[in-house]
Amino acid sequence: MSHSNIQSRRVYDPLLRVLHWAIALSVVALIISSQLAEAFEDGPWESAIWNLHILAGYGLTVALLTRLLWGLVGPASARWRDLWHPATWKASLKSLRLPSAHRVGHDPIASLAYLFAYGVMALMVVTGLGLAASEFNTGPLAAWLGNAGWVEDLTEDPHEFGFVLMLGFVGLHMAALVFHQLRGERVAQSMVTGKQYLDAKPEVQHD
Repeated sequence: MSHSNIQSRRVYDPLLRVLHWAIALSVVALIISSQLAEAFEDGPWESAIWNLHILAGYGLTVALLTRLLWGLVGPASARWRDLWHPATWKASLKSLRLPSAHRVGHDPIASLAYLFAYGVMALMVVTGLGLAASEFNTGPLAAWLGNAGWVEDLTEDPHEFGFVLMLGFVGLHMAALVFHQLRGERVAQSMVTGKQYLDAKPEVQHD
């Protein structure tokens, strides 16, 4: 793609970008705190680290709920329909090729990964709240599920499985950003400046 044909266009609104980084920082904090808690298991810092983990989980919960609402009432690039491209997904699966056309808003293939990540994070939030109540007798569910051993048995394995899936998504996301950067496509900065750099030719709208 010739850089002379590239134009910048402000696409992503400030709240969407704030939510993106709030979710990202919450996930990083959850990953780091969980590993530190395991490393300092039975040590004097274990309880404090788990408390930080739970606080990061609350942050993720608030950010996800706000993102859910903003996807319903926000501007076009924040709406859930901007992440929904079944025709493009089907065509790419049949041809085994990525779509070549650029569009304003979320990339159709990346959108599928984002929807998957939101689903995994929702699983992590639900199971995490259950674990906080059953293991630590804290959180909004503690009054009903506090110290309930069966809740821990029910939620621990899905929570750990979600953790593995989340690590996979983070790795894939970072690899995709590096891939676009190596191709000279300025994608990484879009959630900082809100701008997309697109071909000056009329973009093809999907679905």
